[in-house]
Amino acid sequence: MTAPLAAARMRPRDVMRVGAVGLRTRPMRAFLSALGIAIGIAAMIGVVGISSSSGAELDRQLSALGTNLLTVSSGQTILGEEAKMPVDAEAMIERIGPVQAVSAIGEIPQAKVYRSEQIAAAQTGGLTTYAVRLDLPEVLGATLRSGTWLNAATQTYPAVVLGATTAERLGVSAAGPDAQVVIGGERFTVVGILEPVALASDLDTGALVGWPIAEDVLDYDGHPTTLYTRADETRMEAVRSVLAGTANPEASNEVDISRPSDALAAKQATEQAFTGLLLGVGAVALIVGGVGVANTMVISVLERRSEIGLRRSLGATRGQIRTQFLAESLLLSAMGGAGGVCIGAVVTTGYAVYKGWPTIIPAEATAGGLAATLLIGAVAGLYPAIRASRLSPTEALATP
Repeated sequence: MTAPLAAARMRPRDVMRVGAVGLRTRPMRAFLSALGIAIGIAAMIGVVGISSSSGAELDRQLSALGTNLLTVSSGQTILGEEAKMPVDAEAMIERIGPVQAVSAIGEIPQAKVYRSEQIAAAQTGGLTTYAVRLDLPEVLGATLRSGTWLNAATQTYPAVVLGATTAERLGVSAAGPDAQVVIGGERFTVVGILEPVALASDLDTGALVGWPIAEDVLDYDGHPTTLYTRADETRMEAVRSVLAGTANPEASNEVDISRPSDALAAKQATEQAFTGLLLGVGAVALIVGGVGVANTMVISVLERRSEIGLRRSLGATRGQIRTQFLAESLLLSAMGGAGGVCIGAVVTTGYAVYKGWPTIIPAEATAGGLAATLLIGAVAGLYPAIRASRLSPTEALATP
């Protein structure tokens, strides 16, 4: 008795070659189907990459600026009025053992800032004048975009350093003898322009003048409104617990203590929450792409019934037919996934370079994206593959 013939086994290379037949014969349809997958993966990779790059930039900033800065600011009295810190608050804080450096600013609300005397009094532009200490840039880690910082000589003369936003609103592009603004009715020469100050964003909309000239010309009362304190990193909580009582012993409840680096960390947490929302949008796009792949594969089965019947009549098993169409679906999804990863990487790199951030594309995001495409390809191709394998040779060949 003759033993039944066994179907030839298909090697992985054969599976890939047979699975690619449908993609080669209908390239435009394959491209459009893969594009849906690519858009979803590109969105996910781009969102994760940009978020990671932003986080890396924030970590870099905190490493450069330090997390050991505490801000001491005047709060409100019991009656809701603006509280005042003692004139010697800065000197008292310097006596705290773990404190490494202290600098102060004083808001001068009556000294409005204008580009010239012709500007209407109501058009203040939301700018604020501050009296500042000479060591403020060292304590805050602030840098200058143009010109120089105040010194022992210029702090006694009508000289001003503008915050980044202030310079933009006043139309001052560079410091110099010809660059002048009007503060409190007096002309001040712009000797410097700051870069944005990450740990003290209020200074971005400020006009910074020396303490002596503020008292002599702008009627400043000498009471500091904000003190910036650098302390030993290992003893931050101990310093924080005594700052209010030291800065204003008679009314410690009228002093607010904050840590600017905490605000930056909170901002990063908010951005990460928004990233989660965008990832959801990317996932929806990926699912829509998977539906497109499934639709393409169903149509492919209907159009290739004759091919299926011919292969079955030549000895191909149902399992081999299922494998062929499942492999085609996986190849289609893999093409889209690979394209999406490349697009996402390019978008992330371009945006990070534009912002001046380090480029970070997490490997787990790339691997997860590719794994997601293969999973979607398998799910999308499963039904069409099963449907193709159930066609009998006579039924398939009889199809016109």
